[in-house]
Amino acid sequence: MAITLLRQKLLRPRMVLVDLDGTMVDSAPDLGYCIDTLLPVLGLPPQGEERVRKWVGNGIERFLHRALTNSLDGTADPELYAKAWPLFTELYAANTSTRSYVYPGVREGLDALSKLGFPLACVTNKPTRFALPLLEHLGLASYFRLVVAGDTLPHKKPDPTPLFFAANHFQKPAEHCLMVGDSVNDVLAARAARFSIICVSYGYNHGNDIRTSGPDAVIDSLTELTQVFTQVIVD
Repeated sequence: MAITLLRQKLLRPRMVLVDLDGTMVDSAPDLGYCIDTLLPVLGLPPQGEERVRKWVGNGIERFLHRALTNSLDGTADPELYAKAWPLFTELYAANTSTRSYVYPGVREGLDALSKLGFPLACVTNKPTRFALPLLEHLGLASYFRLVVAGDTLPHKKPDPTPLFFAANHFQKPAEHCLMVGDSVNDVLAARAARFSIICVSYGYNHGNDIRTSGPDAVIDSLTELTQVFTQVIVD
């Protein structure tokens, strides 16, 4: 494991927000299963889990468009999408946490943050109907005093609105808030909200190295978060 520091000083956080998919949970196995079950029903070939991994992010609606077009920027035919949406959401509701798993070090990292007294919130683009059961079934829900899902507000990441909402909820100044994520969406949202941003090196990010997006630090495990605090945090 290693820590990459891309910024030498960060303000001490008074609140920590944590992304869900790709940061705490590898949900690609369930998403891949649902997509590869759905596509043949629609007369389309299955795509496989590895390709599915590059489509995660930006919300489940965008994910389905990508799967139906086999393109990161694709938009599906409206009639096809209308047929696929209820089938996919029914499949995923029944398979939200069947194959998904918590990444190594996540529980230990959350335990450490909790012991330090940080208010914790989960901020995800996954809709509430899938995010809350996933957190519950995998034993992560109790860590978070707030969950901001993809449909909680009119806007989701990379828009900063969910981050502002969490900061206002806990009455914390933005410059003393930390976002922990895995993708360029998390970096863009944090920068727009004036949050610090630390990213994990694993996760999805459409197959790109997260370091190129310029977070403040990159870690290989959530267990390394407290080490970052001791190296670069200032009051």
